[in-house]
Amino acid sequence: MAHIELKNITKKFGPHAALRGLDLDIADGEFFVLLGQTGAGKTTTLRLIAGLEAPTEGRILIDGEDVSAWGPAERDVALVLQQYSLYPRYTVRENLEFPLKSKIRRVEPDEIEERVARAARTLRIEHLLDRKTDRLSGGEMQRVSIGRAIVRKPRVFLMDEPLSALDAKLREALRTELKNLQMTLGATFLFVTHDQVEAMSMGDKIGVLDRGRLVQIGTPQEIYNNPRNTFVARSVGSPPMNLVEGRVVEGRAVVAPKRFELPLNGQASGAAEGRPLIFGIRPEDIEVEPGAPVEARVHDVENHGVEKILTLTAADATLHATVSARMNVDVEETVRFAWNPEKVLLFDGESGISLRHTG
Repeated sequence: MAHIELKNITKKFGPHAALRGLDLDIADGEFFVLLGQTGAGKTTTLRLIAGLEAPTEGRILIDGEDVSAWGPAERDVALVLQQYSLYPRYTVRENLEFPLKSKIRRVEPDEIEERVARAARTLRIEHLLDRKTDRLSGGEMQRVSIGRAIVRKPRVFLMDEPLSALDAKLREALRTELKNLQMTLGATFLFVTHDQVEAMSMGDKIGVLDRGRLVQIGTPQEIYNNPRNTFVARSVGSPPMNLVEGRVVEGRAVVAPKRFELPLNGQASGAAEGRPLIFGIRPEDIEVEPGAPVEARVHDVENHGVEKILTLTAADATLHATVSARMNVDVEETVRFAWNPEKVLLFDGESGISLRHTG
């Protein structure tokens, strides 16, 4: 497998910089997820590692060796795309065999058969081996596409939103299968997505990319519980973290005097007295109950089966709260809420950077 390092990578397309000063370190055998919206630079990063693009500045290292000038074949990486890249008139078996029959690899027939059989067994597509790929479902085609990568035994698997074209239920099933596959192979995976659920459920580490810059790297728990700034806070969680503007006055968060004031823990309040802030609180840390300090109107109720997500308006702020499905609450109803002061994060009102990450 492989350890990947990107050092001070900048990639320009004419005057536009797709990546700027990117430093990335992916450990050998790690499932690393690059999370970002369209245009953030995710696919460009993959193409640079694959050797399909050359960096404008910076170096790309695989296992400590500078591969910036190497071609794609020399790097021995496998790229799995959203589009399946299969030969429709070939059978599944022929598609899996194809990468092993190139003049570069010269794999012996017995080993080809063994690798195809192992990949088919791993991906549970043995019963499809003699079927033409134009007769497969989307999920089956994606399994075959991944199988074509597995049979090559590459040093690195690069995956560019491979699940985004599938329906929600199938995406969920394949997320689990891909993570299990990575653990079984012990392989280095770089998986790019705009879907925070994929990132949180699959990644050993997540890198959040914003307009060509890496904003934060951490475990899913670190990214979720301790986001570096408001951009990261909005990028993970469904619904995302509530962000409301206000100030700390005498150890309390004041969003609207008298109407929206709530306590903070002592450590958070002491560092920020009087300065403009953004208070961040996850929906599950808002407590809707009679007698709570702040009054709100229920703007919307989403029933998710095991829970409900309420959209609340309090003063001029809008918040989401996650509550039990057993709670009886209607749109336009007046409720009262508090928050868990230990879970409130403070972000600078101008820069959006968490006060935990400053200094």
